[in-house]
Amino acid sequence: MLRPIRRALLSVSDKAGLVDFARELHTTFGIELIATGGTRQTLADAGLPVKDISAVTQFPEILDGRVKTLHPAIYAGLLARRDRPDHLQTLADYGLPEIDLVVCNLYPFEQTIAQPAVTEAEALEKIDIGGPCMVRAAAKNYASVTIITDPADYQPLLQQMREYQGAVPLDWRRQLARKAFARICRYDTAIADYFDRLVAAQMETPTDSWGVATLRLEWEKRQNLRYGENPHQKAAFYVEPGLSRPCIATAEQLHGKELSYNNILDLDSALNLVREFVLPACVIVKHNNPCGAATATKLAEAFQRAWDGDPLAAFGGIIAFNTPVDAETAQAIIDPQAKRFVECIIAPDYDVPALEALRQWKENVRLLKTGAFTGPPEGWDYRRVDGGLLVQTRDVKADHPETWKCVTQRAPTDAEQRALLFAWLVCKHVKSNAIVLAQDTQVVGVGAGQMSRVMAVEIAVKKAGRRAAGSVLASDAFFPFPDNVEVAAAAGVTAIIQPGGSVKDHDSINACDRHGIAMLFTATRHFRH
Repeated sequence: MLRPIRRALLSVSDKAGLVDFARELHTTFGIELIATGGTRQTLADAGLPVKDISAVTQFPEILDGRVKTLHPAIYAGLLARRDRPDHLQTLADYGLPEIDLVVCNLYPFEQTIAQPAVTEAEALEKIDIGGPCMVRAAAKNYASVTIITDPADYQPLLQQMREYQGAVPLDWRRQLARKAFARICRYDTAIADYFDRLVAAQMETPTDSWGVATLRLEWEKRQNLRYGENPHQKAAFYVEPGLSRPCIATAEQLHGKELSYNNILDLDSALNLVREFVLPACVIVKHNNPCGAATATKLAEAFQRAWDGDPLAAFGGIIAFNTPVDAETAQAIIDPQAKRFVECIIAPDYDVPALEALRQWKENVRLLKTGAFTGPPEGWDYRRVDGGLLVQTRDVKADHPETWKCVTQRAPTDAEQRALLFAWLVCKHVKSNAIVLAQDTQVVGVGAGQMSRVMAVEIAVKKAGRRAAGSVLASDAFFPFPDNVEVAAAAGVTAIIQPGGSVKDHDSINACDRHGIAMLFTATRHFRH
């Protein structure tokens, strides 16, 4: 038989929705309200009858509120099992009240340390002690006690109580307990991570020990996926808790069928490349490699140039834009003469006519909106291996064109310099060994994921065809042999950009000089495995 809730203890930092919730607890269900400090004051100011916690503990809040709930009178009422007569007798012997509902959200530690100028002292003051203890006690005894840690659960709880005459069913209490323990885990993880960073920053030589001593990761399931890379693999999509920045994890799907595992991978790759550019840009990705990319003064032109870079590979690809899609661009995509097939389109936004046109074009094409970009991808980059996890900083902000060095007799022209910068930005997003050929700011050939670099050059040249003549070439790593230069020269490449650093650099430089090719060294490598 379900027991109605008779007594509630409320202690919250986030007071959103608190008064209306507490009012219904009291007026509709006759629940006695007990509260701490600021929570009690808020309810009292709203005219609600509320008992101060010190009236239960017979002990005042002390140390500026640091000690208030840590008392047997509270924890006995939370932890006593209602199916144990001896527990209930103990409460009666000591005159301790049963507490049936705890409403508690914790001090805003995560929000506090997110502030750029926060001090250590300010962070320490936002570490909750009594709150997590109270939440754990209530959650452990979920068979008898209901625990609420999220204001979003106020109304669902009231609905359950209306349906069950003031009680809460066991399965729902168990779900709330699971959520409470997960909240404490996130909270403690944030505190531990803060101290890891604090200690690392105070080390005499912090660069000798990059990263935290223990990596604690927590991700929330966004959705189950139909399958993984292949139909026999199970898959799900998890996202960082509290994420708000524009990225694939926060993108809003506006149209089309459910995203697949491979869709999400390709969308992320396309998005990370297209946000490299300031001018209107379009990127087309297939199998996690860009097969088309271009910038232009108008987005529709950027799309057309990106598609024309390799129409065969672009068929069935993922399209990303760095500015809102307008009607002209949408019409270029859906041009019936082109007979295009596209899996997904992702952009900061869509003009209303563009969105309507794309929705009517194909039922299944997936349309996603990210919101305006705020910079490069953030956070660390993770790669799972059997039995371990590789962690690194992201490959962003490593290039300084003003430091690039011309190592050949002929320097690149202004036009070649512009094309080389464009090709270099694209090349860092291509699987290594990576070669990119570009005409101005249009990709015309890509050689990706090859075991030998000269083979990547040959594939890129073959993809470019006649357009290789007069193009520039970007390589993600150095040329160990001059054969790369010879293949590029035979195709008509006029300028090359690469990191340099091979013991045989002079062979490649000499080969460029023989063919009148300009070559820049960046001193930065962009492997993408």
